[in-house]
Amino acid sequence: MTGTLALGLVAGSKGEGSAQTSPPVQAPAIPPTARLELAAQRANVTLTVNGDRIPLTLDTRTTILDTLREQLGLTGAKKGCDHGQCGACTVLINGRRVNSCLTLAVMHEGDEIRTIEGLGTPEKLHPMQAAFVKHDGYQCGYCTPGQICSSVAMLEEAKAGWPSHVTQNVAAKAELSDAEIRERMSGNICRCAAYPNILAAIREVEGKRS
Repeated sequence: MTGTLALGLVAGSKGEGSAQTSPPVQAPAIPPTARLELAAQRANVTLTVNGDRIPLTLDTRTTILDTLREQLGLTGAKKGCDHGQCGACTVLINGRRVNSCLTLAVMHEGDEIRTIEGLGTPEKLHPMQAAFVKHDGYQCGYCTPGQICSSVAMLEEAKAGWPSHVTQNVAAKAELSDAEIRERMSGNICRCAAYPNILAAIREVEGKRS
């Protein structure tokens, strides 16, 4: 018996040279009761949205974005990437800009949530909304609600002295140069590339506040 044949008899089955394959490993099945428990993870939460206190019963995995759009009919915040990368879903929570696709509704009991619908009305626009209209700071408009909410909070951050990545002197009052504004708004993407007009709108509002 040659060495090759001997190896084949050892490794193979019924004298064949091919190696045996192990049967696939089956994942343990989830009992029906466990599946029901997973599906029943719901919680009562009261959200304050645009000044209104709204009691809700939600799946604990529901984001603020889906709550606003699917439960409350506030569709201004847009679902763009759903990964916190485009900024189309930006809303204000306690005055700070937040990607609403990344935060769960049950985390915000007692917080003040403001969406683009709560910034102004068609009859009385927020100054930033009016500036975006005046300077044509949009094309398709999909990112615009997030851009406006983000720019409102960004001006407050700068006023509070928060530095950015391009701030030269972090100990001094932040001067909102064009580079500063672009950097501070870099989390909000405009696929239409209306950036010069967005910058002009923010500049106008910032100038009136100075």
